[in-house]
Amino acid sequence: MLKKKLWVLLPIVALSAFILTACSSSKADSSKTSTVTSELINKNELTIGLEGTYAPFSYRKDGKLQGFEVDLGKALAKKVGVKAKFVPTQWDSLIAGLGSQKFDLVLNNISETPQRKKVYNFTTPYMYSRYALITRSDETSIKGLNDIKGKTFVEGTGTPNAALAKKYGANITPSGDFTVSLNLVKENRADGTINATAAWYAYAKSNSTTGLKSQTLKDSDVKPDEVAGMISKKSPNLQKALSKGIQELRSDGTLKKLSEKYFGADLTTK
Repeated sequence: MLKKKLWVLLPIVALSAFILTACSSSKADSSKTSTVTSELINKNELTIGLEGTYAPFSYRKDGKLQGFEVDLGKALAKKVGVKAKFVPTQWDSLIAGLGSQKFDLVLNNISETPQRKKVYNFTTPYMYSRYALITRSDETSIKGLNDIKGKTFVEGTGTPNAALAKKYGANITPSGDFTVSLNLVKENRADGTINATAAWYAYAKSNSTTGLKSQTLKDSDVKPDEVAGMISKKSPNLQKALSKGIQELRSDGTLKKLSEKYFGADLTTK
């Protein structure tokens, strides 16, 4: 009789143990999610700052916000278990907006720099931005960085592109618009421009590059910029969660797929 009772009780005990384990695991997951969402400006939203005017990273088409970083932002919000809320903001106000807690995250083709890392945290990189040296197609005297000394290069003021051109002795003509920069090179009003390969691929995908040529600078010449999401130092758990999300999106091929969709090339690998 005792033996029979034991056989009846064993499945019940096993089921109870399973339920307790599942509940414990569920509570742990819920606790992790709660810890992350407690750092958000709005509990059920990941508020993302971006320009919204910088194709193909983020831009409007038929009034709808889209782009590489828009799709990335939605995917990351899903990983955290909330919805993405995008706040288009001018570049000059993006970083300041993060500091004043207007955003949880900034996705805007931002590279990690020692200066920025002193004030803000960054996710793991989601893109590796190499440099393109762009000149006229008939230019034969500029074969690399060592050939730009004394040449006129058109660059955005305060950008890493301008710093690199200046480092190698180029004379800088300021321009904050990539298309304008390329036109100045085409029209022989500048000898060349340095910019991200992402910008060149995006331009070439939708525009004629007749009269221009581009060469990707070697990693040994200049280290690629690591493009990452920028987060407040007050949100360490959010940083960890988003970094994990980016790693998962890289592993399952989502990052590569998005890059090829918007740039025509995979710019997400080191």
